[in-house]
Amino acid sequence: MDCVSPILDVATRLWDCTAKRAVYIRELEENLNSLKSLMEELNNLSKDVMVRVEREELQRSRRTHEVDGWLSAVQKCLGTCPKNCRSSYRLGKIVTKKMNAVTELQGKGHFDVVAHRPSFAPVDKMQMEETVGLDLMFEKVRKCLEDEQVRSIGLYGIGGVGKTTLLRKINNEYFGKRNDFDVVIWIVVSKPISIEKIQNVILKKLLTGDDKWENLSKEQKAAEIGELLEGKNFVILLDDMWERLDLLEVGIPHLSDQTKSKVVLTTRSEQVCNEMKVHKRMRVECLTQDEAFSLFCDKVGENILNSHPDIKRLAKTVVDECKGLPLALIVIGRSMASRKTPREWEQAIQMLKSYQEKFSGRGKYVFPN
Repeated sequence: MDCVSPILDVATRLWDCTAKRAVYIRELEENLNSLKSLMEELNNLSKDVMVRVEREELQRSRRTHEVDGWLSAVQKCLGTCPKNCRSSYRLGKIVTKKMNAVTELQGKGHFDVVAHRPSFAPVDKMQMEETVGLDLMFEKVRKCLEDEQVRSIGLYGIGGVGKTTLLRKINNEYFGKRNDFDVVIWIVVSKPISIEKIQNVILKKLLTGDDKWENLSKEQKAAEIGELLEGKNFVILLDDMWERLDLLEVGIPHLSDQTKSKVVLTTRSEQVCNEMKVHKRMRVECLTQDEAFSLFCDKVGENILNSHPDIKRLAKTVVDECKGLPLALIVIGRSMASRKTPREWEQAIQMLKSYQEKFSGRGKYVFPN
């Protein structure tokens, strides 16, 4: 019995091998006809994908590596199928393998999208303070960004009111999600305006890892920027503008109807919005009394506010002196977080009333002219 098992095993394997060969020969003609039909379908699918790729290339000037690889495999499969073969067995085996390969390639050839842009533009996330009282304004700006008729937006208001914080919120929350833009560029303009500094920020964003542009002239940089942004859906976020900036001199293309590109700027002066000819201007308002007090208390902390019965009353006086400016409330709130006695609070109030511009060395940021 011990000798029988190995013999049966060998016999089974021989039978399986012989049976497979017989199938290759018996079904050769049928498989050849099937292969011919499958390859005709594959060839048609190949042509269809090529047409779709060419159509996409007109719009995007590129095609995906996946499609290239698939088309190469199709061409190889179509070009290597033997037309004559002396051995029916070998031909039948080849035909069967080819049928499996063609079927697999057909499955890979059904692309939902041949070439597409990223689902959202890469965004540099900005650090930011709390956006107390800015949610409504954020929604207004968001709607303008989605309005194709609005190409530029100007956010204006007094210093410390939260314009930069709002712009950072727009950068992080809106552009950090799925959108129709190719690139988002954040630029701090300040004063005096430096065209080349602005150009360098843009080129560094667009040409990552390439520093060949550093030695170009201002005019050459403008031409390079214009070429890189041409046809793209870009967003330029200009923070802290004090005067008009000539976008064309920088190299930023005209905001035409051919793209969805936008420019959003912040400034203290409504006049700058006029000079930049923004399509939509929005005044960023100070916080309400309740919003201001809530923000201030958050920065001071409950332990300090409850450390003496008079401190909450004095805290309201401090808040009044901050005039609803978020930056003032944050900076002063933090500085009062260690003041536990009413006397310290009263002294701080007197300083605020008499020397607001010098308080904590932050005057130019907290209480600007």
